[in-house]
Amino acid sequence: MKVLIINGSPRANGNTDIALREMEKVFTEEGVETKRLNIGTQTIHGCVACNACARTGKCGFDDAVNRAADILRDCDGLVVGTPVYFASANGTVVAFLDRLFYSVPYDLTMKVGASVAVARRGGASATFDGLNKYFTISGMPVVSSQYWNSVHGCQPGEAAQDAEGLQTMRTLARNMTFLMKSIALGRQKYGLPEREARVGTNFIR
Repeated sequence: MKVLIINGSPRANGNTDIALREMEKVFTEEGVETKRLNIGTQTIHGCVACNACARTGKCGFDDAVNRAADILRDCDGLVVGTPVYFASANGTVVAFLDRLFYSVPYDLTMKVGASVAVARRGGASATFDGLNKYFTISGMPVVSSQYWNSVHGCQPGEAAQDAEGLQTMRTLARNMTFLMKSIALGRQKYGLPEREARVGTNFIR
């Protein structure tokens, strides 16, 4: 099993990192290989609807998005962690995910997705919901835990004091491992679900 972990925080060793490292500990115990990309301080351009990806199979901006796409192709799961900015993922994460999910040239069906929101106080649930929408539009099962996938902390290092949040991360990683392994077994026996040709309907007057 392989998992790609995206840390969207500009603080590489901050509270989002603490949450994700708690998951990584469990993945290591479970024999799951992980690859981490820290994108928080990178200049990630938003999607400009150029459709270069439709012509070339990769995003026209050759940056961390294309590197992530290459890694994700061979992964069973994706974890996205972000600090909460104005009850949402930060702008770097949103730009990154918009382009990643629009430009990947391969099917994401049954790759497992998990989102992690780290907040001082509020906005974590809204951020959690927003991140999960990338997964659910792509046929990716969303991993649940014992609570919504959030950890709290303001100053660097404070997340280490959120015992419930860290337990939520460990449970999330265990559930994710189980789900990935179960899907792998199901794929061997049953294959992937049948896909219909996509129907796109624009609502116009």
